Formats: sequence, structure tokens, C-alpha cells
Amino acid sequence: MRAQLTFDCDGEILAASFDPANGRTGVIIVTGGGQTRFGAHRGFAQLAAALAEAGYPVMRYDRRGVSDSSGDDPGFEASAPDLAAAVAAFREKVPALDHIVGFGLCDGATTLCLYHRQCGVDAMILANPWVVEAGANEPPPAAIKSHYRDQLLSLSGWKRALTGGIDYRKAVSGVLKIAKPRQTAGSLGERVAKALSESSTPAHIVLAKDDATAIAFDDEWRKGALAGLTGESRFTTDTIDTDAHSFARDGDFEQLLESCLATLRRFETAN
Repeated sequence: MRAQLTFDCDGEILAASFDPANGRTGVIIVTGGGQTRFGAHRGFAQLAAALAEAGYPVMRYDRRGVSDSSGDDPGFEASAPDLAAAVAAFREKVPALDHIVGFGLCDGATTLCLYHRQCGVDAMILANPWVVEAGANEPPPAAIKSHYRDQLLSLSGWKRALTGGIDYRKAVSGVLKIAKPRQTAGSLGERVAKALSESSTPAHIVLAKDDATAIAFDDEWRKGALAGLTGESRFTTDTIDTDAHSFARDGDFEQLLESCLATLRRFETAN
């Protein structure tokens, strides 16, 4: 039966939800942005229940200043204390755990990339990781490039162009954004690459095919800041055919769950 619990983090009280199971591999769900532990469309709660039914105990938590947790939100780049406190609370709740696998969406996945080693996370499932710092209210350049490429390679896109259905001011603006240089030293992508390269922790990456954040990650993964990691066998990838960042379209959840379960089984076999 699902239980609610609280624990301390630097003098603040964090709220968490726990789905029990008998397995010795646990999953900790790390939220991103201002997302609560329930997730968009209660997706994290649904995922936790399904994983627990499959035998994996699951804990979800709200970092400081988010939802039911006290304090001020430090943002994902300063949330290492929250993750460390959550992992410690999880191990206290389930002393028999052999391994903890972190699941994160968007900058929750980035939090795991940056801080998994120091916080005691043994493996990771990274969904649509946020690795490109786009301008306010703008998609990353790689996502813009993908959008215009799809328009120019499709019959419907050319029909729109010929009939005035494309805003040329936006098109020119988009082309200029595409021309921006790649991330420089010290960028978020470089920091993520550095953190992952200094670790031997296995990770499985799940991308939503047409999501802007996922497109940006894939671009950095194949030919950007993260390209040096792609040949390592400890990293595996899955792509789900959806444009929903939180995997909320019909059929998305089932594919995400299967990807997670297959990965957890693989992690257990490797250990």
C-alpha cells in the first residue's frame, strides 16, 4: 500500500511517496522544473505503481520549495542535497536494497547526470534530458532545425510555403537561431558530459521522438558536447514515437514502462 513520508534536507522538510515491493532494486523518481512528485497527468504516480507491481520499490519526492516540501526551490542545478537526502531516506525505509536506480524526466534527468555519483545512485533511466540552455520561451536550435527540415522535406510544407501558410519572419528568425554556434566550454551540455565521463554508472536514455528537448539532447549526443560518450556500452537508448515531453499520448506510457522494466532487468543481470 502506498505510503507518504517526510525527511530532512538541510533543515527543511521534504515530502515523499513510497510504493512498496519485495525487490532488492529500488527506483527513485527525480522531478524536474517545478514538477511535483505526482508528475504531469499523474504520470510519475502511475509509473511508481506499475514498477512496484513488477517488484521494484519506488520512492518519489518533492525537492525543497516544491509542492508539499518546505523551503525555497534551489533549482535543479543546486538540488544535490535534496537527491542525497532522498536516497538516504529511501535506504532507511528499505534497508534490504542492493541498488538504487534513478529515473528522471527533463532537468530531473539532468540532476541525476550531474549528481548521481555523489548521491549514491547506482544506475539511471534518463527521459528527455535537458542539456541545452535555450533562450526564454524558445526551443533549442536543434529542435528548430528539425522543424524547418521537416517542413521543407514534406509536400504539405511546400504547399504551405506556396500558399502563404508559412510566416517568413518566423522562418528567417528560425534560420538565424540554427546558425548559432554550438555550446561552449562550461555550458550545461559540457557540465553533463564531464559528470558522466567521470563516472562508470550505467544509464538508459529514453527520448520522445518529436519533443524539442529530446531532439536537442539527441543532437548533442550524436555530434555535440556528449558525442564522446556514445560509444560506451554502459549507455543504451530507446526512442518512443511521440511529441509528448511527459509521454502522455495514448500508448506512450505502456512503451515507457516497458523500456523501464527491460532496463531494470538488464541492470539487475549486470550486477
